[in-house]
Amino acid sequence: MTDRKNKIQTVCGLIEPAQMGLTLTHEHLMLQADRFFTPPSTARDQDKVEMPFTMNNLGWIHQNPYSYKPNLNFLQENETIVQEMKDYKSLGGQGIVENSSTGLGRDVAFLQKLSTVTGVHIVAGSGFYVDGFQTESTKQMSVEALAAQTRENICSGADGTDICCGVIGEVGCTWPLTDFEKRSLRSAAAVQSELGSPVIIHPGRNPEAPHEIMRIFLESGGIAEKTVMSHLDRTFLSTEKLLEFAKLGCYCEYDLFGIEVSHYQLCKEVDMPSDAQRIAFIRALLDSGYGRRVLVAHDIHTKHRLKKYGGHGFTHILENVVPKMKQRGFTEEEVKVILNHNPAEWLTFMK
Repeated sequence: MTDRKNKIQTVCGLIEPAQMGLTLTHEHLMLQADRFFTPPSTARDQDKVEMPFTMNNLGWIHQNPYSYKPNLNFLQENETIVQEMKDYKSLGGQGIVENSSTGLGRDVAFLQKLSTVTGVHIVAGSGFYVDGFQTESTKQMSVEALAAQTRENICSGADGTDICCGVIGEVGCTWPLTDFEKRSLRSAAAVQSELGSPVIIHPGRNPEAPHEIMRIFLESGGIAEKTVMSHLDRTFLSTEKLLEFAKLGCYCEYDLFGIEVSHYQLCKEVDMPSDAQRIAFIRALLDSGYGRRVLVAHDIHTKHRLKKYGGHGFTHILENVVPKMKQRGFTEEEVKVILNHNPAEWLTFMK
């Protein structure tokens, strides 16, 4: 058995935590997410579902990203992603956590090649995305069977290779949780308890979801301080609710940086915050003593956010957000803790 204790598992092997460097903890580099498709809300937009990707259409795509079918996967975009990672590396980016768990089209062989070509440390995700992205046979699996597959992905390899995953997640949850998602959560907790592995969770689109998830997860043996709750940007819309949740001790992730459109197509009740508002929430966490529990990313999962298609790309946080944070009073040390220290600490195996 490979000794992972006090190491980080990348797609190219184990590394020391100090080697990980500046890391974005929630991204997608190979993705098939066609099940996100949401039909246009008006009849006049029906003909836009598969229109050409042009500058004339980009405004509509920005407002309706999940109604444009070509936007929902990264197939045939390998070279695009290679260039994005080279750009990221050139600006000081050193690590990426790739969250395409089972159901999202993970390809660890591509991730390994990408890491080798670009020099970016890539950590691949295991575990299972939300119920609606799973096959019927997967949805019938027991907690033990789900745990066995996750354990194999970490200890032996994934996708028919010997390339090992280094994180459980993103573990997909909806609201309310389905029976499959509860089993998936319990299986993630069981493997984390056994291996001391990092876990990252996608909560349902409801402010009560993170609390319910953590209750089930911790009751099943999960470890709060090795666990990330993603997408808090679109989940907690007040500082009070955010700080109440932070007391549970898990990492609080703001991972939708670059989305500056208030209309949130997947949950119309939510007004998506701006980057400036994200920074303000993070400032509140730091001022309340939770600086060692903050992570950031873009969660790029649609083509229109890639530079090739007019988007901000994987360099946005480094090029635009970090300078904005410093303008708003963040110190160099605070930024380094968020981008370097916290990811490495989370990703390091305990056992």
